[in-house]
Amino acid sequence: MNTWNDFNSADDQNSFNLIPKGTLVKVRMTIRPGGYDDASQGWTGGYATQSNTTGSIYLNCEFVVLDGPYAKRKMWSLIGLHSPKGPEWANMGRAFIKGILNSARGLHPQDNTPQAQQARRIQGFADLDGIEFVAKVDMEKDQNGDDKNVVKTAITPDSKDYAAVMGCVTSQPTAPASKPATTAAPSGRPSWAQ
Repeated sequence: MNTWNDFNSADDQNSFNLIPKGTLVKVRMTIRPGGYDDASQGWTGGYATQSNTTGSIYLNCEFVVLDGPYAKRKMWSLIGLHSPKGPEWANMGRAFIKGILNSARGLHPQDNTPQAQQARRIQGFADLDGIEFVAKVDMEKDQNGDDKNVVKTAITPDSKDYAAVMGCVTSQPTAPASKPATTAAPSGRPSWAQ
């Protein structure tokens, strides 16, 4: 029988469990262009989207997990650029983008050297399309009231877990950093044998 007529031998559907809230993952962010430009704001290239209902302007972003147990999983979030209700959403969006740049470019948030300041500048939203960084998985409700994973926070190099997730560390240390690796006595006998 034709495989497109008999589905008894088809694989079962994958039912993906949500990624636990608070999980740190390395992601690649892509922006789904919405065609909205405002050159006076520096919003060019058609990356921004304007809501027909609220008038808010945002970046419609997809985040793909790059490795680990959740590799290839996707999450979607909006990065606020403007809200008719006031500056809070735009300020949150700017803070998130700054965090993304700090994470992607290995900058400590307190680093205000000229090099770090330059690294936090972008030519346009195209610079963010495809950027890779460490993200903290969060949870919110979708339009049906079901839980969904979202990304609202970028993890920066001042976090103890940043290097391992970003891939800067190839192996985990075998001994705690606070103790010397070897503590042999001058006699040549190991410390436990003294």
